[in-house]
Amino acid sequence: MTNGPDPIHQFEVLRLIDLPVGSWDLSFTNVSLFMVVTVIISSMFLLLTSSSRGIVPTRMQSLSEIAYEFVASTLRESAGSQGIRFFPLVFSLFVFVLVANFIGLFPYFYTVTSQIMITFSLAMLVILTVILSGFYKHGFRFFRLFVPSGVPILILPLVTIIEVISFLSRPISLSLRLFANMLAGHITLKVFAGFIISMVALGPIGVGGSILSLFMTVAITALEFLVAFLQAYVFTVLTCMYLNDAVHPGH
Repeated sequence: MTNGPDPIHQFEVLRLIDLPVGSWDLSFTNVSLFMVVTVIISSMFLLLTSSSRGIVPTRMQSLSEIAYEFVASTLRESAGSQGIRFFPLVFSLFVFVLVANFIGLFPYFYTVTSQIMITFSLAMLVILTVILSGFYKHGFRFFRLFVPSGVPILILPLVTIIEVISFLSRPISLSLRLFANMLAGHITLKVFAGFIISMVALGPIGVGGSILSLFMTVAITALEFLVAFLQAYVFTVLTCMYLNDAVHPGH
């Protein structure tokens, strides 16, 4: 989060290094910077916590193992043993989204998952993986995903159209869910934090209101930490469910 009177100001994209290449704008922005920071922190945490590999794990090693087991078990339950080959992708997405969400909760830091293009890019990565892997393994049999078994022939065209629309809407729903929750939570937190200063400026009468706003800010901050984890959790679970279609396209 960043300070500023406007709650939307914290989501402003700022160019740090201008890098125009023809008609393309490849400038290095604050979003790019915090994406790099997220990758570095994630990588360093995993390297430091897994380097010792002690039989009796430390607390930090236990966190890494819990994250590992969560992703692995979720992937097995959703896509079976064959889905484990997607583990590097799913684990990377889970750690990236989780760390990015937590980083954005600190003052003067940026929440990259509050940018729709970032979340949409992650969602498209998942969907393209499903499509390419599905065609690579099953060929044209992958289209069975859109033709549910046991459906009467008369309504099969309608059901197929619904299945296609549902599949195409997945990257939209997957990206909007993460984007909207992070955006709304940070705006709410910034609004209540702004109330503290505004109410104090009213004098003794506003002190009571500022205290209430302070308690609300603390409560929302605690809630945002929970939301940061839950959104990474939901993103990972849905990713595993979608990847199941690449492994088992038949209904």
